[in-house]
Amino acid sequence: MEIILAIIVGLLYASGIYLMLRRSLVKLVVGLVLLGNGVNLLIFLLGGLVRGKPPIIPAMDRVLGEIYADPVPQALILTAIVISFGMQSFAIVLIKRTYIVLGTDDMDEIHTTEEEDD
Repeated sequence: MEIILAIIVGLLYASGIYLMLRRSLVKLVVGLVLLGNGVNLLIFLLGGLVRGKPPIIPAMDRVLGEIYADPVPQALILTAIVISFGMQSFAIVLIKRTYIVLGTDDMDEIHTTEEEDD
């Protein structure tokens, strides 16, 4: 299972970086979303996959005898999901406003700051 998740993380990273290198702002945001999901999955994978064991240790146990799920990566992922959602929302609104003002989402045409006289 960990090998499959590692391959999926690699595919998410590769496709995210590829889309971020494109000239369209929409592809840039989609690449950012894929890259963020790849990071979240990587953090989850590094925390260790434990099936059926909660991240809660009973109060009566003084020594851990069984494998348990680590709650720290889960908390980090929840925080990262909230932050990435806010960032994606801001980027989508920014792209919409840029398209309304400039009439394009091509990075080469947006790159200039001066208005061209025709």
